[in-house]
Amino acid sequence: MNSKLLLRIAAGLLFLHLFLHSIGHNSWQKTNDPIKQGVINQMVDHKFYFMGTDRSMGDYFVGYGYIVTIGLGLLTVILWFISNALNESKQLNYKILMTITVGLVVWSIDEFVFFFPFAAGITLAAAVCTGFAAVKLR
Repeated sequence: MNSKLLLRIAAGLLFLHLFLHSIGHNSWQKTNDPIKQGVINQMVDHKFYFMGTDRSMGDYFVGYGYIVTIGLGLLTVILWFISNALNESKQLNYKILMTITVGLVVWSIDEFVFFFPFAAGITLAAAVCTGFAAVKLR
């Protein structure tokens, strides 16, 4: 496989991650489990003062979810753009791709530790594709 195809696969994986994350993120408050619903209610009902504003833990949870959505979107677009400009500055593209690879590996570890294997696997697969694309670019 060439670098362009590997980067497009990585971008596609991250777009899939973004899509599935968005579905899960927008439905996190919906549950039939009364214990889980109690925890959700505690997260969203009680606000506390922090850094000049009143927010709940649910607000922070939602905000972090949106940050992840934005990050996945940015990485998807960046990888797609680089896939179209591989010959324009190989050294710079290599550095950017290796940085993204390391970031995705760390992101994947975080998902394995704090979330679930499916999300971590998608991120790790994107990291592998991005890393191989960078190595092939060299």
